[in-house]
Amino acid sequence: MSMAYEEYMRQMVKPMRAELTNAGFEELTSEEDVEQFMKDENGRVLVVINSVCGCAAGLARPAATQAVLNSDKKPSRLVTVFAGQDKDATAKMRDYFEGYEPSSPSMALLKEGKVVHFIPRHEIEGNSIEAIMQNLESSFEKYC
Repeated sequence: MSMAYEEYMRQMVKPMRAELTNAGFEELTSEEDVEQFMKDENGRVLVVINSVCGCAAGLARPAATQAVLNSDKKPSRLVTVFAGQDKDATAKMRDYFEGYEPSSPSMALLKEGKVVHFIPRHEIEGNSIEAIMQNLESSFEKYC
């Protein structure tokens, strides 16, 4: 790939990254970041696999940020990796999602490093923000 293309993509996804980081999500951009985070984390974590697609923009990111803002119970940590951009970080995070097919966007609630609730793309795409928020909020109530 050309350097011009890669720079264009980095610039294009900045607001997509910022939508989550501005809401308190920590961005993990390398395999090492993910490994270090998972080694040190033993609480409840919401992981958002971010993406450039329309269902990430119109559904996944707004639902994740609003669910966290609106819930009394919530994960102790919020993290995100960006599929298609930070490929090594995304692949490493997906290693922790045993039994779940790769899906972008997607969301996983982890408890002590294990997935206890997973929302794949097919449960995001075609649903309302409110339904996705309810899905997340009910998982927070159950596991956080």
